[in-house]
Amino acid sequence: MEECTLRSMNYELNNLSMPDGSSIFMQGDTCVVASVYGPIEAKLQKMMHDKANIEVVFTPLNGPPSINDRHKELIIKEACASSLLVTLHPGTAISINVQEMDDKGGLLACAINACCLALINSSLPMKYTIAAVNCMIHKDSNEIIIDPDRLQLENAKATFTYAFDSMNKDLICCHTTGRFTQNDYDKIQLY
Repeated sequence: MEECTLRSMNYELNNLSMPDGSSIFMQGDTCVVASVYGPIEAKLQKMMHDKANIEVVFTPLNGPPSINDRHKELIIKEACASSLLVTLHPGTAISINVQEMDDKGGLLACAINACCLALINSSLPMKYTIAAVNCMIHKDSNEIIIDPDRLQLENAKATFTYAFDSMNKDLICCHTTGRFTQNDYDKIQLY
C-alpha cells in the first residue's frame, strides 16, 4: 500500500461572535466557515415533537445556491444528524450554516469537517465526532489519490467523499461522482 499524504489542515474555533458555535476549516487551499445556532425554537411547520429538526444552509462563494449546493446540504445534514443526540431537544431546531470561502478540491469533505468542529464548539451533545475525506481514481492510470487538489480532480475518472464516525470508524456517508466499476469501489474501500 502506498503512503497516504493529506494536504495541510488548519482550523479555528469560535471565530464568529453571534452563533452558538463556529469554525473555520482549511484543508490545503480549500476553506469553509461553519456556524451552528441552537437548539432554538422551531417553526411550527418544521417542528418535530420527538426530536430536534436539523437545518443546513450551504452558501457558495459566488452567486445563488445551485442544485448541487442543495445536494451538499442534504449530505451534510445526514452526516450531522447521525452524530447529534437530537432526541434530547424535542420540538427545537438546530441550524447549521456553511459558507464556502475557497474551493481548491475536496469542498464537501472540508464542509463536513468544519460542521463537526462547529458542533463541538457549540457544546451540543454528540454520539461521536465525524471525519471526512475526499479521494479520486485517476482516469488514465487508475491510481487512487487521497485528498486531491483541484488540478488533480480535473483528471478524475471518479471521486469519492467518505465520512466516518470517531467511535467505531464506521462509514456514515459516501458521496460519489463519475463512472466506476464495482472493482474500483472495492479497491477504494480497501485503501
